[in-house]
Amino acid sequence: MAERKLVKVLEGETVGPPPIWLMRQAGRYLPEYRETRAQAGGFLDLCYNPDFATEVTLQPIRRFGFDASILFSDILVIPDALQRGVKFVKGEGPMMNPIRPDEIDRLDPSLAETHLAPVIATVARLREELPEETTLIGFCGAPWTVATYMIAGHGTPDQAPARMFGYHNPEAMAQLLTLLAEMSADYLIRQLRAGADCVQIFDSWAGVLDEQSFADYAVAPVKLIVDRVRAAIPDAKIIGFAKGAGYRLKTYRQETGVDALGMDWQVPLAFAKELQADGAVQGNLDPLRLIAGGRALDEGVDLILEALSDGPFIFNLGHGITPDAPIEHVERLLKRIRG
Repeated sequence: MAERKLVKVLEGETVGPPPIWLMRQAGRYLPEYRETRAQAGGFLDLCYNPDFATEVTLQPIRRFGFDASILFSDILVIPDALQRGVKFVKGEGPMMNPIRPDEIDRLDPSLAETHLAPVIATVARLREELPEETTLIGFCGAPWTVATYMIAGHGTPDQAPARMFGYHNPEAMAQLLTLLAEMSADYLIRQLRAGADCVQIFDSWAGVLDEQSFADYAVAPVKLIVDRVRAAIPDAKIIGFAKGAGYRLKTYRQETGVDALGMDWQVPLAFAKELQADGAVQGNLDPLRLIAGGRALDEGVDLILEALSDGPFIFNLGHGITPDAPIEHVERLLKRIRG
């Protein structure tokens, strides 16, 4: 089998030049993605159609030859499988029916396997169609981040509705997070069995939590996911991306059991180097440097490579690539890393 560099890094090896992929690498900055999305109709239609989802996942691999490909889907397929009326509204983002504490008992996870079957079919297709040396990454949203959308019914700037929900209804919050963790673990197990080499857990809203809430909402449910996945697949490789966690990343790996730490662009490189002493790290270029290009891009890339490339390291952005990122800047980024 051809060597999958990213998997080697997750096993603790140093690979040079470091493997690279970008969060949201299949997306609106690519004209071919915009064309496929228009054909698919709605965003969820794109996620649940294996033909379209496979195509958009492969597009950045064909164009750029990234070392890894991440399944094209969305973190909100889990609440969609729970029949929460998820829809994506142009200009407003995801919307769904806000959940009340007394509704959590009535959530039915038994429909999830059938509902998410097209996503698992996409994973299997991708493993067949990707170049042999390309790592295939599956993913899910972390329970806390998914819960924030379920509670508010939409995205909010600081997730105040979900935080207040937790303060007023701690038992209901614990029940919701446990349900989401169990569903997410089963979903990741199915992705790994279908051909994913590793998985990433996205906790985009971990950074808004205070110390105790971080332990209860960001650490405990992710540990539950990791434990459940490893009980089924002992050697499963898992990346945890707790955006905004800052200094709390120091113990996040040990407390959750993830293999690698995804880092946002606000993590200082000296601290990233400390984190790397315990295992693989991934990140963490400011996505705005990719838009800026030129000296700003080169300087950002060089500083990260200088700090982290002599240990187990995966190059990535500190969050997702944005629709206004110029394609030529992505090409420049790759040339800089591999050159």
